[in-house]
Amino acid sequence: MAISTALWSFAVVAGLMTLTPGLDTALILRTAALGQRRRAWGVVLGIQTGTLVWGAFASLGITALLTASHVAYTTLRWVGAAYLLWMGLRMLWTSWRRVPGALAAEEEPEPDRLRDGWRRGAFTNLLNPKVGALYMALLPQFIPADVPHFAFGMALASIHVAFGIVWSAVLVTFAHALRSWLSKPSARKVMDRITGGVIAAFGLRLAFGE
Repeated sequence: MAISTALWSFAVVAGLMTLTPGLDTALILRTAALGQRRRAWGVVLGIQTGTLVWGAFASLGITALLTASHVAYTTLRWVGAAYLLWMGLRMLWTSWRRVPGALAAEEEPEPDRLRDGWRRGAFTNLLNPKVGALYMALLPQFIPADVPHFAFGMALASIHVAFGIVWSAVLVTFAHALRSWLSKPSARKVMDRITGGVIAAFGLRLAFGE
């Protein structure tokens, strides 16, 4: 496979993966909709940091050890599932116990800090072994035999990261434009229930899926 063909082919695949709604989309939209732009961009950067790490692991063949080791894969899968379930159920619990109209009086908003968002995004990505397995299966197919394996693998991962940042900018802008409506207590309850349900569902799928 020629280098240009590999790059363009991977760019098409990465673009489709980026546009497919999933856990990352739910996290970014929910955070940005609360008016927390720094925290939302922290989530974006954390997710893309995880993508680069998985890309580096796949380029070095480290993720092959993860997929080959049943114990390692299962352990990471259960840790990731527990984290997602905790995050999703916490949102659901908060939304159900929240009294409409009393949000400002009873609850302090989450700090709008970049590092907090980065931590959440990075943990969500890195604790999902299916992302590593996907990269392990995908990246080698687009790396020509006569190029430096690690450098080219990181170049491909960087393409995915670039697409992710651009698409995330669209999501953050869209959610921020609707913040006046989404910041209402009733709208936030609905948003937290939807987002919490999506995250918890991903956790259950990770725990009990194949």
